[in-house]
Amino acid sequence: MVRRIIRDEAFLSIPSEPAQQGDGQVGQDLQDTLCANADRCVGMAANMIGVRKKIIVVNPAGGPFSLLMFNPEILRKEGPYMTEESCLSLDGVRQTLRYEMIEVSFMNASWKPQRMAFTGFAAQIIQHEIDHLSGILI
Repeated sequence: MVRRIIRDEAFLSIPSEPAQQGDGQVGQDLQDTLCANADRCVGMAANMIGVRKKIIVVNPAGGPFSLLMFNPEILRKEGPYMTEESCLSLDGVRQTLRYEMIEVSFMNASWKPQRMAFTGFAAQIIQHEIDHLSGILI
């Protein structure tokens, strides 16, 4: 189900709780909402659709494939740089610190543990969405 995008900064600033195996529908709603906003968005966190759970979805290539992550955690990061980002939940463009390479652990949609490395734009999107889970706004 496509959900409304939350723009309340007070709500978005509250850290999310760990996701549970029963949160699969939230993951599906997150994917549906990202797909409905694909013309202006490449990633979303569950709090952006009103659910304070540690769930993100990213689609850096803009195609039909998206990566859903439950309880993502950055294990390693390298190559800091400054960049500008925007967000569906916020107005304008803002400067932020990101890392060129990150290694992330997470549970996939089948609730199997994963560990993957990401670079470039994919790494930037994932960092942005994981910040959302911690209540950090750009």
